[in-house]
Amino acid sequence: MKTLAEIQVSYHPKTCDKPQINSSQDAYEVIKPLYNEDILQYKEIFMVLYLNRSNRVLGYHIHSIGSDIGTVVSVKQVIGIALKVNSCGLILVHNHPSGNTKPSEQDIELTKRIKDAAGLFEIQVLDHLIIGDGYYFMSDDGVI
Repeated sequence: MKTLAEIQVSYHPKTCDKPQINSSQDAYEVIKPLYNEDILQYKEIFMVLYLNRSNRVLGYHIHSIGSDIGTVVSVKQVIGIALKVNSCGLILVHNHPSGNTKPSEQDIELTKRIKDAAGLFEIQVLDHLIIGDGYYFMSDDGVI
């Protein structure tokens, strides 16, 4: 008889303060300390904040670390983790090493793909933050 790989699913929430996100500024204040200032202008990093129904942060995950010109993000993995932690909301975040916070066409397309996929599971993409010389929230400009 052949053996099969066992799949284990686990999520170990820590008993800690879960900050509530009520505004773009709240999201920025939670996210900014997660970025290493030493590589902020060196490598593009894409992470996601996972939120519960009350917009309290369940946790974050660094999905990819790329180069100075971009990074690759798996929509499947973003949604997979959201399902694993029973998330109701997502805040997408990445930096632009160039310092320019204007979203690229690729940024907008990725946001749309994640939003469409999340919607199938009644998960909301609340915002997409780009960090550079300052910061930019897609929701503030109506991109989301």
